Amino acid sequence: MATNIPSGSLASIVASTIPTDIPLQEQIDTFVARGAKYVSEEMARQVDSHIEHLAASGVAEFALKEDEQAPDFTLPDALGQAVTLSQLLTQGPVVIIFYRGEWCPYCNLELRAYQKALPQLQELGATLVAISPQTPDHSLSTQEKHELGFVVLSDRGNRVARAYGLAFELDEAGKALHAQLGADLPAYNGDDSWELLVPGTFLIDQARAVRLASVDSNFFHRLDPSFVIARLKELK
Repeated sequence: MATNIPSGSLASIVASTIPTDIPLQEQIDTFVARGAKYVSEEMARQVDSHIEHLAASGVAEFALKEDEQAPDFTLPDALGQAVTLSQLLTQGPVVIIFYRGEWCPYCNLELRAYQKALPQLQELGATLVAISPQTPDHSLSTQEKHELGFVVLSDRGNRVARAYGLAFELDEAGKALHAQLGADLPAYNGDDSWELLVPGTFLIDQARAVRLASVDSNFFHRLDPSFVIARLKELK
């Protein structure tokens, strides 16, 4: 699997050339293919090894499953205002995207795709929120940079991600890899834990039941918004 990926501003430039009218996974695959020339074969090997390690660890198996009850939470948005899941659910179902951080190009493509789908989600009565362990300042940067029209929440210490079964601590090889890729997690997250999360997308109904759950330890794999939209239509 080709995994040579540009990072930082170069990643933004590469991502900006990818059409938004193709499926999300195709966007990510295109990004990977176009970025293949920017990173060494050794770095690609390390990324592959890291993904294989995550799959073998079974970390994704601990994630919240469909038909289970979603834990309630209160988290600050990018401006520090408290947002509570149970309050959002009084208005209708909630779609939650757990993403790794603004340093992650696949997450940025995912957020962009869900921003494009936002009008359809809202027409179906859903509220969309995105959660990462980043500090509110970095969440604000993410929201402004990508012109997001939905709430971006800061889960400092991965408290909510842990309740949803998504948080894990990087081993030494994982720490070194992310540092090389420009993902200085202590700087982005405001702590020295080097905890990360498995990306996940959940659709929560008004009874706080999980009606759709998509979690994959391979962080190249993300759920296309069309699947969430289809599930919302089924629930109508």
